Amino acid sequence: MNSETALLLEAVNFAAEKHRNQRRKDPEATPYVNHPIGVALILSSAGITDIEVLQAALLHDTVEDTDTTLAEIEAKFGPVVAGIVQEVTDDKSLPKQERKRLQVEHAPHCSHQAKLVKLADKLYNLRDLNRSTPVGWTAERVHEYFVWAWEVVKGLRGTNPVLEEKLMELFIERNVQC
Repeated sequence: MNSETALLLEAVNFAAEKHRNQRRKDPEATPYVNHPIGVALILSSAGITDIEVLQAALLHDTVEDTDTTLAEIEAKFGPVVAGIVQEVTDDKSLPKQERKRLQVEHAPHCSHQAKLVKLADKLYNLRDLNRSTPVGWTAERVHEYFVWAWEVVKGLRGTNPVLEEKLMELFIERNVQC
C-alpha cells in the first residue's frame, strides 16, 4: 500500500471512529460517516488528487460535530490538514443564523483547498436533500437551504469548474435565482 493510500485510510478510520454514533437526519438515519466519505469521493471524482484536501474532506466535520480538537487533527494529520478543517468549521457556540451568515461572508476569503472542500460539501448536501428530505423539514426549508447554499457558492466561484457546473445544475433544477 502506498503512503498516500495509507494517509487516506487513516483519515477514513479516524472519521469513522469519531462519527460512529451519529446519523444523518434523513428518514433512513444513514450513518453520518457516509457524508465525509461522500465529500471526499466528490472531490476525487472531480479530479482532485491533493491528499491533504482529501484528508480534510474526510475530517471536515469532526471538530464541529464531535469532541475532536484542531490540535488533535494537527498532531495526527499535520498543520495543512488542520488548517483546512479549521477554515471549514463553524463555531457551534454561535446561533445558527449567525453561523450561516458567516459562511457566506467568509467563503470568498478561504484558501483554495478549503474552497474545494466547501464546494464538495455543499454539492453532497444538496444532492442529499434532493434524494431524501430530512425528518421535519418542509419544502420551504429545503428551498431556503438551496438559496443559502447558492449565496455561499457564489463566494467560491472560480475554484473548480467541474464542481461549480454540477452545483449550477442543481440550483437551476430547483429554480434558485442564479
